[in-house]
Amino acid sequence: MNGRLPALLLPALLLASTGFAQQDQGVEDLRPENQRFDNLGMVELPIGPVPNELLQPGDTQAEVISGQIFGPRIDEAYGAYQRGYYLTALDLALPRAEQGDRFAQTLIAEIYAKGLGVTQDLAKAAGWYRLASRAGDPLATFELALFYNEGRGVPKDRKAAADLFRTAAAAGNTLAKYNLGLLHVEGVYAEPSLTKAAALLREAAESGIAEARYDYAGMLMEGAGVAPDPAGAAEQFRLAAEDGLVAAQIDYATLLYLGRGVPQDRTAAAAWYQRAAQSGSAVAQNRYAKLLAVGEGVAADLDTAAMWRALARRQGLTDPQLDKLLAALAPERLAIAEERARFWPSAPPTAVADNSAVLAPVPATPLN
Repeated sequence: MNGRLPALLLPALLLASTGFAQQDQGVEDLRPENQRFDNLGMVELPIGPVPNELLQPGDTQAEVISGQIFGPRIDEAYGAYQRGYYLTALDLALPRAEQGDRFAQTLIAEIYAKGLGVTQDLAKAAGWYRLASRAGDPLATFELALFYNEGRGVPKDRKAAADLFRTAAAAGNTLAKYNLGLLHVEGVYAEPSLTKAAALLREAAESGIAEARYDYAGMLMEGAGVAPDPAGAAEQFRLAAEDGLVAAQIDYATLLYLGRGVPQDRTAAAAWYQRAAQSGSAVAQNRYAKLLAVGEGVAADLDTAAMWRALARRQGLTDPQLDKLLAALAPERLAIAEERARFWPSAPPTAVADNSAVLAPVPATPLN
């Protein structure tokens, strides 16, 4: 499930993130839609890990999470769900659900929402989520809000979605707090208030939601709804980057490169750009190629830089400055780089690799 807010956000917030992710002039955002968190899009996230202090002897993360969401871990229905016996879980949960057990109702809703062992039926899932929500399950309320926000299984109704997010947030659901914070940024179905948005995003960030960390970092960097705090912003970007959020990896790398909010460290910047590049980000591939071309933070390697440039170009990102840096490469070298890109991330055929190895290095060209 993925219910994103329309792009009606304040310029200051947009600058907080896209200013880093698209720092090169004339470069459009080429990241996949589901990785564009820097416009404060609203997304559903998985339940986060359980703090170690909550674990009892013999418990696993999955067992504790299941207990928190669907009731005690002795519950046979959820035990079957965990083991992948979805039809058994459904049969065991139905009698309890019909008696008003909100955890069983939410479990059934999940089965129908995801089509686990049954034909996916969003309308039926919405009905069960609604029953569980009325019975007081914050998770069901949050999921139902996403349904209304997207019009999945129910008529699209963003006002109803906002009300449900508000209810789930008040009950302590941190995902709902994150989404409610975004609604305060949008200011259509919730009071326009960057202050309230920042407070909610901070709570969600502190609970470990990577996207919330990233969005709250943008607010801290620009002072949107909160006092400007470049160091605090850099820390949130770092946490989101370590969580695997590619957009955060790019922005944190840029902060390290510039020395903004953190001590300048171009070696670390290159490493983060490389990590994001390996995840398929055209922006990161382009920037890592530049660092390789000039030997900043990483050993100069024009041949590998040309390969990363080729990968970025395959996604439609071109960069005249990078082209100039690689102008010294002979046509045969460029052909090898293109071949490496064609087989990436696998190794190219042996003949291509051997040709690459025997070519003499070409001096790097410094950035202007």
